[in-house]
Amino acid sequence: MYRKILKIITVLFMALVIIVPVTVKKLPAMNEKYAMAEELENNVLQNYVRASALAKEKKNPDDILKSTDNQDGDLKIELPASAGKSNQDISVETDYLTQTVYVKLKTEEENYFTNYSITGNSDYIDSMQYYKNDGAGVIAITTDKLYEIKYLIKNGSLYIKFVDLHDIYDKVVVIDAGHGSRMSGAVRNGVYEKDINLDIVLALKNLLDDYSGDKKIGVFYTRTTDVNPTLQQRAALANKADADLFISVHCNSYETGNFTAIHGTQVLYSQSDDRKLGSKRLAQICMDNVTKETGSSAFGLLEADNIYIIRTSNAPVALVEAGYMTNREELDNLTNPDYQKKMAQGIYNAIMQAFDEGY
Repeated sequence: MYRKILKIITVLFMALVIIVPVTVKKLPAMNEKYAMAEELENNVLQNYVRASALAKEKKNPDDILKSTDNQDGDLKIELPASAGKSNQDISVETDYLTQTVYVKLKTEEENYFTNYSITGNSDYIDSMQYYKNDGAGVIAITTDKLYEIKYLIKNGSLYIKFVDLHDIYDKVVVIDAGHGSRMSGAVRNGVYEKDINLDIVLALKNLLDDYSGDKKIGVFYTRTTDVNPTLQQRAALANKADADLFISVHCNSYETGNFTAIHGTQVLYSQSDDRKLGSKRLAQICMDNVTKETGSSAFGLLEADNIYIIRTSNAPVALVEAGYMTNREELDNLTNPDYQKKMAQGIYNAIMQAFDEGY
């Protein structure tokens, strides 16, 4: 009898050993969407590196001669006669996300670096490339950090000056709308997280554009359209801008994706940032202001150094999970433009309070 009972217990135990791991494996991890995003972005980054290797013509920045006669800029680029001599013929634009300055000019040159001189200070420059695009020549200058660019066309040359952001602005903020494009984030009832994130950020942008206080604030966005910057690009923008604050906007979702009673605003922060005015204090400021403005409940602060943009940020960072898309009432709120504006107002107020506290 005992042997029979023991045998039954043994069989049941073995069944549990087999079943339990399978069941656990099916449960999605708490940070599944972040892990999936990081894996995909690593693949995108590798493709980008391979594509960059096919660039037409490259120049080592160290090959740029040190020069002391460039009184009008840090970099002097000799212009071909075909390029024209006005701002209508030559454009200089900065892609803030990649810290790349694009000089576009009219020319048929195939080997610009060989035939025209570029002199100046290479300390600002990580790489230079030249290629043809739609009948124009493009000089792509990737800098070591993010600068505001000033330029002058004079005596057949283009002079470029790289200006440190903090020489222009009192404070620098980087705002990130999570996900984008094919990385939709959480999805519920046909609603994509990426769209809610962007709507909140665009409402925040309107508020920051209208700011008229006593501080000169430079604000840079990882995206303002439905694109998907890599995680590396998002973090690098904050780091290379020497940002005083880095705020990322997301929406939460319960693990199983089913509607639940779980609701509220959650703010993620870096536990490794032990500065008094660091990530955790910023997260609390965001939580206080967002819940006050929206009336949402505080789901709490969460240590999240496992998330790429949090663990790699040099700036104080807060990732605001605006609410749970897996809560019916909260999903209705998150898709409501008026509620999105309140959420944006809360984040705006948090930014202002952070600066008042000395960030």
